[in-house]
Amino acid sequence: MSSSQKINIEESQNLIPEQESKKTSSRKEGELAIDCYETPSDFVVLSAIAGVKIGDLDISIENNILIIKGFRETPEKEENKKSFLNECYWGSFSRKIVLSEDVDITRAEALFQKGILKIKIPRIKRIKEKKLKVKNA
Repeated sequence: MSSSQKINIEESQNLIPEQESKKTSSRKEGELAIDCYETPSDFVVLSAIAGVKIGDLDISIENNILIIKGFRETPEKEENKKSFLNECYWGSFSRKIVLSEDVDITRAEALFQKGILKIKIPRIKRIKEKKLKVKNA
């Protein structure tokens, strides 16, 4: 995949129960590793999710919580293998991030490029100081 692809971020009113993942199994769900940072204009989430298909990602913002869910298929299906080190997580994963009140979720966007997921949520610029003029009553 040479160019970046946009992923739709849906807004919902209710939190989705964990068991509603489209690909469930008896294995415990993994937690997605992320980096979060703020700039003067955006709140940004980054995650390395190589091996995940865009169709296996579900990103939503519900009640000011960013929810990222997905599934990473195991590339090796060898039944007679004997593993001696397993550091990569395969299967269902998710992550929830509580957002600050100063973000505009209606303008959020997600991009997927070279195995990196980048979610940008614009910050709302609030006036932090205002002088009030006193009037005679």
